[in-house]
This record gives sequence, C-alpha cells and structure tokens, in this order.
Amino acid sequence: MTNYSTSSTETNNIRKNASQNPYWELCRPFTLLAPGIGFIAFALAGWSGLIDVSLLSVLPAILAGALSAALLNAASNIINQYFDLEIDRINKPTRPFPSGRVSIQQGMIFCFILYFLSFFTAYLVGWQFFWIVIFTAFVTYAYSGQPFRTKRHWFWANLTIAIPRGCLLVVAGWTAVRSLWEAEPWVIGGIFGLYILGAASTKDFADIEGDRAGGCITLPIRFGVERSAQIISPFFVLPFVLLFLAAFMGWLSGDRFILMALAVLMILWGVYVAYLIVRRPSELATEANHVSWKHMYLMMLFGQIGVAAAYLLRG
Repeated sequence: MTNYSTSSTETNNIRKNASQNPYWELCRPFTLLAPGIGFIAFALAGWSGLIDVSLLSVLPAILAGALSAALLNAASNIINQYFDLEIDRINKPTRPFPSGRVSIQQGMIFCFILYFLSFFTAYLVGWQFFWIVIFTAFVTYAYSGQPFRTKRHWFWANLTIAIPRGCLLVVAGWTAVRSLWEAEPWVIGGIFGLYILGAASTKDFADIEGDRAGGCITLPIRFGVERSAQIISPFFVLPFVLLFLAAFMGWLSGDRFILMALAVLMILWGVYVAYLIVRRPSELATEANHVSWKHMYLMMLFGQIGVAAAYLLRG
C-alpha cells in the first residue's frame, strides 16, 4: 500500500481528532441530519392527509424509519471511505481509516452492524420502505464499490447520489404512513433529486488531486473549476422554481401559499449560493470546506422542514 508523508498541519489534525470517537467520525454525523430529518418531514407530510389517523399511532413507524435512514447513510459513508482509502490518504489523511485510528477490519464490522440495524428497523416500518432501503443500499454501494464505482464518471456519480438522497428519501418517508404508488411524493422527490444532482458536486472541487489520482473524473476534473461552477449554479435555483410551479398549479396538496413562499425563499437563497460559487470559483478548489458545501446541506434541511410545515399547516 502506498505511503504518503503528512504535513505538520495534518499531523496536528490527526492528534486533534484522536480525542474524538473514531467510529462516530466514520459515520460523518453531520451528513446524517438530512436523511433523519428528511424522513420525518416527509412522513409527517404524508400523515397530514390522512383522516382519523392519530400521530401517536404512526409515530413509532416514523421514528423507526428515520433511524433506519440515518443508519443506512452512516453505513454507506463507511463503505465510501473503505473504497476511497487511497484517495483519502491524499485528500483527507486525518480520517479514521487513513490515519490508522480504526483498522479496516474493525471499521467494516461496524459498517455491517449498521447495515443490519438499518435493514431490521426498515422491516419494522413495512415492506415498501424495506425494499426502498435495500435498493438504496445497492445504489450507495454502486457509487463507491466495484465493479460499478459510478463515482469514476461525473454524471453517473451525481445521479447515484441524487436518487437515494434526493428522490427516494421523500418517497421513503411517505411510505411510513402511506403507499409509494401515489404521484405526489415522486413529484416532490423529483424536485429534491434535481437539486442534489447538481449541488452534490460542491464536495468535488477540493478533492481534485486525490480524485484524479484515484481515476475519478469528477465534474471539475472533466470541465475545469470555472466551467463546473457555472454548470452547478443553476441547480441551486431551478428546482425551487419547479417547486413554485408545482404549488401554483395545484399538483401538491400542501398549503399552496406556504409552498410558494418557501419556494421563493429557496430561490433567493439559491441565487446567493450560486453567487458565492461563481464569484471566485478557484476558492472551491482550495478550501476543504467551502461555504457553499455547508449551504447545500442547510438548504436541503430547510427545504425538508418547509415542505413538512406546508402540509401540516394546510387549511
């Protein structure tokens, strides 16, 4: 296995991270908010349209589903770090695997435990959600794992992120209380999936060196930093224009005016993030945690909660 020298800064980061729980760090806890909160939000949106069904009666399924979604996301994060070990030695050497704070064997045992717990809790929710979780596990594996490893191609990489973490998350939450054979969750899921399809690339700019060495032709490697910034910027705005239109046309049963107001806020927020991206695109490639990456996650969370509020507060 290739050895890489670490700078004094990286060494300090390793020592700093040594005080943290490395298994918790493997899960990348910040990324667990979107699936957990998103599942609850869209389950509540589905429940709001039911007649004579108390929240207390469906709450166990909603909480179990949210736990399953978060556990699955944690397991997929570890799978990604396993297959990206050589890339992380370059891009993120302080992570638990490349820094040696967790052995590969221990990390993968922990990963399989998370998968088992996710599948088990999904089974408790219901068969529709269970099969969504199984399919999502396959898609997230295909992103990093052989022989698929879709992350080697800029488009397929983003698509295999957008399907489970954008579209199917909405449908999964809906299935905690209702059937997936309804159009509404797929409309909302399509909107969030389109958002993730472009916004997911914000993480690729600072990883160019390692991705190139690992044979992954990400968007900024394929089109260059400046052009890629221009490509992803509309994805912070266009999906929420579609949300506005869907609410205006009455395709969604949530409160129309709340949904339209939410869409306007998200459009304005998206315009601001797009401005941050295209203003100095070179910063995307030099800052490990560019502010646009944080905005991407915060916009996702705000949109999820906003949609739930529109359904819960409808007249």
